[in-house]
Amino acid sequence: MKAVRFSTTAGETRVGALDGETIIDAGPAGPLGFVPDEAGWTSIADADGQRYRLDDVKLLHPVQPRKIVAVGLNYRSHAVESELSVPEVPVVFAKWPSSLTAHDQPIVIPREETRPDFEGELAVIIGTRTYRASRDGVLAAVGGITAIQDVTGRRAQLETPLRQFTLGKSFDTFTPMGPAIASLDGLDLTDLDIRTTVSGEVMQDANTSDLIFSVAELIEYVSRGVTLEPGDVIATGTPGGVGDSRDPRRYLRDGDVVETYLEGVGTLRNTVRAER
Repeated sequence: MKAVRFSTTAGETRVGALDGETIIDAGPAGPLGFVPDEAGWTSIADADGQRYRLDDVKLLHPVQPRKIVAVGLNYRSHAVESELSVPEVPVVFAKWPSSLTAHDQPIVIPREETRPDFEGELAVIIGTRTYRASRDGVLAAVGGITAIQDVTGRRAQLETPLRQFTLGKSFDTFTPMGPAIASLDGLDLTDLDIRTTVSGEVMQDANTSDLIFSVAELIEYVSRGVTLEPGDVIATGTPGGVGDSRDPRRYLRDGDVVETYLEGVGTLRNTVRAER
């Protein structure tokens, strides 16, 4: 199943079941958007409301999380291209929820940011309140998955000695998410294809089998001391191919189109616009 949050032409914010190019209305969206808990998925399975064509609505980022937990250097290919050692424990940082934007919405590059980069990622959405998860049952906490772009201002990230990850990754619009949340039915989180293209050129083409720390390991690690609430997001890291590690380097430019494909979810598409 796939769930979306959308805005109608009348300005109503709804959630619905995505069926190809059609959305089946499942009711009004709550303050957190679509939360992939048991009740949320039941509402999607039972959706029988008005049908909308995708072209007739505006998709919104599907969930409005309390927190976005991001993970750095979590693909072996990215560690190699960054010329850094494989970490012994997950590298965790935060992205501010105010940086979220949706499918088909622009990524706006601040005037001061000279090195805007792309990082396509698998994001897991928490469905069950979780604290100190045990490895055996940890995946029960995952309510669904979606695609996310961890757009990164390398200038802001790297201009300080300690690398201020949070600021450079939390500019407005720097966290596109969507287009839908997919349930885990039939999906293996250790074997999902993920691909990023920029203006039609493939930049990242990988599989989650290259993750250093699995989704289960990440949830177990983060939930030691941090309660994960339904709707919270964990961005699991990006594979190799980022613009800052290329020769020549390839940063996002005004007019680019970034597409992030995640197996089981679909393609998240965003244009790039330089702040005027």
